[in-house]
Amino acid sequence: MKMRKDILNIAVIISGIDEEYQSTILKGVQKCAEELNINISHFIAFGGILHNQKHDIGEFNIYNLVNYERFDGVILITNVISSPEITEQIVQKVKKAGIPAVSIDNDLDKSMYHIGIDNKKAMKEIVKHIVEVHNVKTVNYVSGPSDNPESILRFEAYKEVLAEHNIPFEEERVHHGFFRAVDGRNAVFEFVNSELPFPEAIICANDAMAIAVITTLTSLGKEVPEDVLVTGFDNVYNARNYYPEITSVQRPLFESGYKACQKIYNHIMGINQPRSEILETTPVYAQSCGCHSKMSDDIGGFKKENYYLMDMYNRHISLVNRMSCSLAESESIEENINNLKSFIMEIECEKFFLCMCENWTGKKTERNNTSYVSTSNMFRADNYLINGYTEFVDVPLVYCDNNFGFLEGFETSLMLPDLYADTSKSKLYYFVPIHFRERALGYCVICNSKFPLESPLFHTWIMNISNSLENIRKLMCLEDVLSEIDKLYVIDPLSFIYNRNGFNRNTDELFLECIREKRPAMIMFADMDKMKYINDTFGHKEGDCAIKSMADAISSACMHGEICARFGGDEFIIFAAGYNDEQAESLRNLINKNIDTYNEQSGKPYNIKASIGWHIDIPTKNTKLASMVTIADQKMYNVKKGKLKNGTPR
Repeated sequence: MKMRKDILNIAVIISGIDEEYQSTILKGVQKCAEELNINISHFIAFGGILHNQKHDIGEFNIYNLVNYERFDGVILITNVISSPEITEQIVQKVKKAGIPAVSIDNDLDKSMYHIGIDNKKAMKEIVKHIVEVHNVKTVNYVSGPSDNPESILRFEAYKEVLAEHNIPFEEERVHHGFFRAVDGRNAVFEFVNSELPFPEAIICANDAMAIAVITTLTSLGKEVPEDVLVTGFDNVYNARNYYPEITSVQRPLFESGYKACQKIYNHIMGINQPRSEILETTPVYAQSCGCHSKMSDDIGGFKKENYYLMDMYNRHISLVNRMSCSLAESESIEENINNLKSFIMEIECEKFFLCMCENWTGKKTERNNTSYVSTSNMFRADNYLINGYTEFVDVPLVYCDNNFGFLEGFETSLMLPDLYADTSKSKLYYFVPIHFRERALGYCVICNSKFPLESPLFHTWIMNISNSLENIRKLMCLEDVLSEIDKLYVIDPLSFIYNRNGFNRNTDELFLECIREKRPAMIMFADMDKMKYINDTFGHKEGDCAIKSMADAISSACMHGEICARFGGDEFIIFAAGYNDEQAESLRNLINKNIDTYNEQSGKPYNIKASIGWHIDIPTKNTKLASMVTIADQKMYNVKKGKLKNGTPR
């Protein structure tokens, strides 16, 4: 036997843990892990629940996070994953990692351990009971998914029993569903509207569909078992305590989970064990087929359990409703995170980590050492991930040791650095995706909380976080778009300095300060020379180049709080507070120097020049900025006239 390290880490791949089948298996896994001091990391999707393909993509993406090579083993519960393609991807990744794996119910690959039941044998016992004991000749069937291995075996059992008893198989008597309650309802309507005689019995591939079948039959005036017999499979709590009590198959779900965890432990310890283990099932013949009630749960226990479930449900309804309202009020990521904190406290977890993709906002970012640098000011609709997560994730919210904080980003391949922390006691981690439809925003990790496994509203709780972050992302996007629109309003698109609107907006307050403080205000006007000549001779493209170059020369000279703008055409304007004539002259000289430098280096067949004039005054409350602009414009024009007299072409 091998010596083990202090803590083993086992991953569990599963979907829809709010169902009794999944939760009972996980309780078995967790019990064994507690006894053997093993960390369990659950990677959980809720695919196929909302009947939204894009949402399912976002849910199933959590499986792309799993770095199998960092685990000592993996437990696969893939028969609850509604996508065969996703299941196959998982199997191939596990095989590539080379770690011990146990598949529960589905025997996925001969290289993996398997724990299951004899689905065909169990279902044959139920169908035989209906045919032989209750002497039924017309039997309809409500199937699970046609590509689900368990569903296939149960369907084969139904057909084989019919054949053994010389009952003809009729495809019209079969409804193919997906193990959901709605499938049972749809099946009844299909059977009612069929041209075939209504069946004496309806066999269902699981209890959820069986209960829905009975409920729908009752609404149509048909009683069970008086008018039609109904059976299920799994013997879940609702089936045991329904009226009529459902005839079903008792499965060793807890034992399956326990043994799966134990098999990985035994493999690591070098203990010999069989690859596949088939556990016993027990048929439960109850009221829905006309047999007597088994009353698996006594009345007192039933009442107590029902009260507990109702009380928990009411508390959790209140939690998710309050959470939804609070997060909806958030207008920034900081406010969102702050509002989220109290609801993390309410689920009574030991630790919580919110891990966000680098590009969750939609802005393209690049990592520079340990920080993120935006490389684009605009949000892009296509700048997000569907498959996988960014190479690094940021962790803006952490709850640990009864305190909230944040972590520096880490490599996503680590999944969570806390998994590898030294500890003497095993932990339970729940990894769930944070997404909006197919857009991956990140994921969150909950450590040691009963809430994920016990609350039927856990998925809603997570969706509240996802939807609130998407709302924040959209608000940020809207703010960014509005900022860009505002730039279009105040920034000249050719020269990239202020236009007339930008000049007016940014000088109004400074001009009022000059009035209040009785400081001088300067308006400088610059008009380009020879622009008509440049446009006519070299084309308007060169004319645009000349205007942009002039704007660069002017803006480069404005280094002390001056405000410059393209006022229109080839005209530019500068505002400065507290200027005197000497400073204005220095500014003009610097502009001309920048122009000369450009002319020397541009290689253009023309030179750019400008006529510059300015006006300085201490404004009063009766002084209008527009009046000062007019005076400065006139002084600039006088300079230009002087050049014309000297023969300089315009």
